[in-house]
Amino acid sequence: MCIEQIESSEKTSEALPKIFEQILKRFTCKRVFFARGPGSFMAIKITYIFLRTLAITKGIELFASDGFYFSHDLPIKAMGKLYFVKENGTIAVKILPEPIETLFFLPQTIEEHCFSKEIEPLYILPAI
Repeated sequence: MCIEQIESSEKTSEALPKIFEQILKRFTCKRVFFARGPGSFMAIKITYIFLRTLAITKGIELFASDGFYFSHDLPIKAMGKLYFVKENGTIAVKILPEPIETLFFLPQTIEEHCFSKEIEPLYILPAI
């Protein structure tokens, strides 16, 4: 059950250390569930490296899902008019003529069966 929600408008590289500093001072963290992509290459890389380091140094188990778990399966902005979409379990990139604002949500409870130990970044587009 969700007991607290922390939000930040900072970049991933700035927000993650601050948020986890707060969390680790107040709680014993045994497992972390996160989205491994798709999305910003830099944010995905930073999240993976940060959480993997945390897992190694603190003995925390990591579990990941794709970002569609946190978007109610709505399209996720890639760049320009390109969006990541999930259709029949497959993630693809499509041009959408009209912009879509996808709001991500933090579930009240985690459906553990939607996550796996496959935590490596999920890259859909080739690096530019």
